[in-house]
Amino acid sequence: MVLFSKLGTVLRTVQLKRLETLRNPFAPTIRYFHPESNLGFGSTVPSSSPEPRIHQKNVAIFWDLDNKPPNPFPPYQAALKLKKTASSFGFVRHMVAYANRHAFSYVPAAIREQRRERNKLTQVENEGLVKPPEPYLCRVCGRNFYYHEKLLNHFKQIHEREHTKRLNQIESARGSQRVKLVAKYSMKMEKYKNAAREILTPKAGYGLADELKRAGFLVRRVSDKPQAADIEMKNHIVEMMDRRRAECLVLVSDDSDFASVVQEAKMRCLKTVVVGNVNDGVLKRIADSGFSWKEIMMGKAQKEAVSVLGKWKDRDVLRRLEWTYKPEEEEKSEYGLGDESEDEDVESNFEGEDDGSMQKDKRRSWWEMESDADSMASRSCK
Repeated sequence: MVLFSKLGTVLRTVQLKRLETLRNPFAPTIRYFHPESNLGFGSTVPSSSPEPRIHQKNVAIFWDLDNKPPNPFPPYQAALKLKKTASSFGFVRHMVAYANRHAFSYVPAAIREQRRERNKLTQVENEGLVKPPEPYLCRVCGRNFYYHEKLLNHFKQIHEREHTKRLNQIESARGSQRVKLVAKYSMKMEKYKNAAREILTPKAGYGLADELKRAGFLVRRVSDKPQAADIEMKNHIVEMMDRRRAECLVLVSDDSDFASVVQEAKMRCLKTVVVGNVNDGVLKRIADSGFSWKEIMMGKAQKEAVSVLGKWKDRDVLRRLEWTYKPEEEEKSEYGLGDESEDEDVESNFEGEDDGSMQKDKRRSWWEMESDADSMASRSCK
């Protein structure tokens, strides 16, 4: 009996809830609705709508390596600093470097001196006169060597051979098999390249092209003809401007032959920045802003870029607000001479009456007010 009575009460409560929902269908939603938020007094619920994106200008970097190599700074660090400074003006979309064969085969004096000192130290170590304070570490396999020459021989005999085998295997593969091999050996090849950069000496030059490619630059080699790099670079800049791929041009050069290209970029409303060591050069006088390599490497150019952007914005605002006074247009707008939609019949009726007053007004400028004598004379004429 007790069980049946409990079941009866449960069924009654269920029926009552159903009747309440039928009478007021919004009761379940009102029950869980809280008009006062827990965020605090006067607080608002954060909206889930995304913030409006700020349009960044596309920046293009063009580097004339024949005229302005990154001496005496390391190429990779100089390229990264240049990219970081250019990113202050907008989104760096293009990074291109032009040079001929001589620019990539040239070795700066500082690097030649480092190589001489390294060869002398290797000879002294082989004779047993000097012992290094720490052993030389192979960054591929982790082995330690007490002589630099032994480390060099170990690297060439083992790791360089393995690297060439991987490259040959990838070149011989086709299709999906080649993609799988590249994915399989990518970590090992990257590890080998980082270690070889410190141990091996490049066969030609000091690895300028490889260092710039590692920093993200597109390196283009041109013929050894005179002005070949300048011509190719000018054509590339003009093509980029024709296709409207950038709003800011960063030119790394001191060559005055690029003055016409910089002027054309300014005529097309592009912002121009020149990086070079000649402070009073033609390019820096024409361009909107200019920096030296020392300012780029020290980070001073990146700090000054904020003030340069502010000046550019103020200049753009002033250009929009420019207004020139034209008295002819002012008279036409004042007397309705330029409005052809007015009724000519109405003008002909009042032509005789207003002829005298028009002549008086034309004698007087628009900013001069009517004097008392003129007003009395007009009343007496009436």
